[in-house]
Amino acid sequence: MVKRIGLNGDEAVALAVKQVNVDVIAAYPITPQTIIVERLSEYVNNGELNAEFVPVESEHSALSTVVGAALAGARVFTATASQGLALMYEILWIASSLRLPIVMAIANRAFSAPINIHCSHDDAMAARDTGWIELFSENVQEAYDLTLQAFMMTENDNVMLPAIVNLDGFILSHSLADLYVFDDHEVAKLVRDERPIYKMSIDFKSPVTYGPLGLYDYYMEIKKQQAVAMRESYTYIKNVFEKYTELSNRKYSPVKTYGIEDAEIVVMALGSMAG
Repeated sequence: MVKRIGLNGDEAVALAVKQVNVDVIAAYPITPQTIIVERLSEYVNNGELNAEFVPVESEHSALSTVVGAALAGARVFTATASQGLALMYEILWIASSLRLPIVMAIANRAFSAPINIHCSHDDAMAARDTGWIELFSENVQEAYDLTLQAFMMTENDNVMLPAIVNLDGFILSHSLADLYVFDDHEVAKLVRDERPIYKMSIDFKSPVTYGPLGLYDYYMEIKKQQAVAMRESYTYIKNVFEKYTELSNRKYSPVKTYGIEDAEIVVMALGSMAG
């Protein structure tokens, strides 16, 4: 069943996260991401979401917390923007190298200085080469849809890479729009129900060390596996888009094109610029 409601982009992301029943949320508020974590904390406080909400002291700690929770087999989520992403930059590489199914929303905002709280893709581009899948929302509807799809992608056993859902700061994060949302039962069918999510999660009967010293011989093997996984994830990402398109009647694909059949030059746009 689908219903039509009004939400801003941040609220749409928070609703999607609630509906997939995450286990652990860790976040530090930063404009224009703040509404996402405010709504999620309200869901947890009101008993609408049975999750552990961890209010940390920094974005570095936020991503570190969900890395640990993901290793324990939990479904996890965090969100940030701009300088917050810069502060967690060290952990971006760790999360992707450990092949953790983490979903993070970025309400895109320019880097300082000077201080600018409005939209730029500085943060998204800074994360481009860190080994995360990146999805860009054209509108509020896509912010909701892509958040659901991000969990479907990252938790696929053939992918197991973290994903970022980008939504343009203020342009989408704070703009009220009407959108179509699934009920909780429909969302439950989209994502896996069993735990642990991470297939190499912590086993106290057979303990291992995660992310230990890896010298150049093993390091290159691991990085090659990671690069191959990213390249091969494209097939599974397309499968998720196709499945979601069929369920929602909203077309999703890695790249949307318009009028390029005889084009010599193609202009590429990301986010709300494409709307």
